[in-house]
Amino acid sequence: MSSNTKRAAEFAAMIAGITLFSKFLGFVREILIASKFGSGVETDTYFVAMTATVIVMTTIGAALKTTLIPIFSEIEEIKGKEHKLKYMNNIFNVIFVITIILVVLGYFLSPVVVKILAKGFSGKQYEAAIKLNRIGLPIIIFMGFSYVFSGFLESSERFGPPAISGIPFNLIYILYLLILGNKYGIVGLMVASVVAAAGQWLIQVPAARRLGFSHAMEFDLKDKYLQKALVLIAPVVIGSAVQQINVIIDRTLASSLREGSISALNYASRVNDMIISVFVMAITTVIFPMLSKAFNKEDMKKGKELMSEGINMILIITVPATIGIVILAPPVIKIFFQRGAFDETATLMTSQALIFYSLGLVGSSLRLMLNKVFYSIQDTTTPMKNGIIAVGINIGLNYILVRYMAHSGLALATSISATITTLFLFLDLRKRLGKIGLKKYLICFFKTLLASAIMGLGVYAVYFGLTSLLPSKSIIELLILILSIIVGMTIYFILCCTLKVEEMRTLMKRLARMRK
Repeated sequence: MSSNTKRAAEFAAMIAGITLFSKFLGFVREILIASKFGSGVETDTYFVAMTATVIVMTTIGAALKTTLIPIFSEIEEIKGKEHKLKYMNNIFNVIFVITIILVVLGYFLSPVVVKILAKGFSGKQYEAAIKLNRIGLPIIIFMGFSYVFSGFLESSERFGPPAISGIPFNLIYILYLLILGNKYGIVGLMVASVVAAAGQWLIQVPAARRLGFSHAMEFDLKDKYLQKALVLIAPVVIGSAVQQINVIIDRTLASSLREGSISALNYASRVNDMIISVFVMAITTVIFPMLSKAFNKEDMKKGKELMSEGINMILIITVPATIGIVILAPPVIKIFFQRGAFDETATLMTSQALIFYSLGLVGSSLRLMLNKVFYSIQDTTTPMKNGIIAVGINIGLNYILVRYMAHSGLALATSISATITTLFLFLDLRKRLGKIGLKKYLICFFKTLLASAIMGLGVYAVYFGLTSLLPSKSIIELLILILSIIVGMTIYFILCCTLKVEEMRTLMKRLARMRK
């Protein structure tokens, strides 16, 4: 294993640890929201308003960060650190102006956006969604700043500050819900969302300053790297925008279903996304700048090696996670969410959505990794085309499956779409880079699938066996759940070592080294 790959594994483990704590706080946040407001009209309204608030910046911001990292790496490689800092200042000012314009436009277009996202809303619920959306619009500015700073820091292999940015974000939410939630309600929650977004950006500022960043009101629209960013970002924005159509279609169709459908999809996707956010994002975040540097130097061997390690590490995490979620979705939602205004019906609806979302966990995670590979070779067009295909498949399946499976059909459509388009990306990448080790990936997949299936049987036997024998109390069910997960992880680890899944051994070695 190369030194770069070892370093990637160690950085990934560090980020995963930080992100795990951050996501734990995020999980607590979702539990408190569910307990405080339930899964009904209020939360449906809030989640629609929040979607409308961040959808633009999620589209532009993610694309911005994705294109900035390779460009930052290229500038530092060719022109040095000073020019990189100058470019950072320039792009920050440009984003500031763009986000201000978006906020102003968003204020006036809010009624139209809410109507598109939730055609089933009317009367007071419609008006409330507009009000909440307008309150949350400053989030766009702070998200833009956050994406720019994290792109700059990660290109300099400063992964810690962007990783910990989620901690103040979630803490602000939690403090609001515990102290002020009862007094200011759902409106105050949106105000807290704005403050949380600001905190997510501000926590990264000191690290950027230590690297030499100092803000100055200077614009250079003729900067060739700014122009290059605009060229590269356009397909990414289109691809991301197209992906957001999935969210819009899902919310629109769900708004016409039974009350609580939007909230069920939201809570389920949050739980499912925890796996991606904690582990998969940790891997891709670290590997992306390294891939960019390798391909900038035209070192194809190193680039393919990094890609291979990333893909296989994702497989050994997401395959067992999928099996685990399918088996344990109902008890997980019940134990962590079912209290206060979140009742048995909400638990059932959310766990159903979670099971079907989890079926696309492997595909979604691998697609994230493969997109980073394309971006690292400064090919933003292929992921865009793939995203358009994904939306087409998702929309078609949405309208078919929602008739028979209600909100669960929307989750299943997302999973099928992600899986199919990931296979397309593998084929596209093979055409672009030549041999990429597909056989190796398939071997790793089937080994982890076998180990995961046996693990699943063990988890099922432990959890449902013990819960049938012991009293039905929350604390007892929680302890049984934890025990089941520990047993499952142990079985899976032993089987992976027995089946000689090399990436599992490598990952464990890196973690052991970090503990020392």
